[in-house]
Amino acid sequence: MSMRYLTAHLAQEIDAKLMGEAGAFSLDQLMELAGLAVAQALAASFSIPKYTRVLVCCGPGNQGGDGLVAARHLSHFGYKPTLYMPKTGNKDIYQRLHKQCTNMSIPTLPASADLPASLKSQDLILDAIFGFSFQGPLRAPFSRILPLLRDSGLPMLSVDIPSGWEVERGPVPLQSEEGEDLGAPLDPEVLISLTAPKLGVKGYRGRHWLGGRFVPPAMEREWELNLPEYPGSEQIVQLPTSAEL
Repeated sequence: MSMRYLTAHLAQEIDAKLMGEAGAFSLDQLMELAGLAVAQALAASFSIPKYTRVLVCCGPGNQGGDGLVAARHLSHFGYKPTLYMPKTGNKDIYQRLHKQCTNMSIPTLPASADLPASLKSQDLILDAIFGFSFQGPLRAPFSRILPLLRDSGLPMLSVDIPSGWEVERGPVPLQSEEGEDLGAPLDPEVLISLTAPKLGVKGYRGRHWLGGRFVPPAMEREWELNLPEYPGSEQIVQLPTSAEL
């Protein structure tokens, strides 16, 4: 049977059950495992020393939390991450994850930073801005930031779904809240889906990883996810491209 691609509703249902009485996971646990998988996927795709400097772009929600965890692990792996949080999350878990990065001497760009200038001193972008709950159009400051990341010329790894993509329709042109056409969507070289891939990335043609090795077998059967087997002790497994399906 083929692997199942998730709608936004089913992805939310799975998250709720994993963190409910049946799954018994805490948000901290799931975020730690997801962020570790993201860091491993980046390391497997972009090696040091060519891609040492990583701009980790974090949104204010759980997606950004995954990015903060990934940044900490990347620092342990020998990368030189820099955090960029245009809008900081206000939840306690987000603040704690940021503090953990600060304790690792990972620098944070101010929200008012000259992003085009900062991008010139990076080798790679980690896109952890929006997740599967994103609904357009883009509000400020992200309506300014996403086109800059897209046009930077730097390779990019996106977490779960490229920021600005619709979870079920996939890539759509970027548009601001004011109705301004902002051009083409992000087109990352690498994607890591978490838990299970989302419907909108079914046609994705880049290098595609799956991470988030925490779904109990009974729940996998319940939702008919048909996930691939993870190799050995790895937290990631590479998925076939759309052309290979």
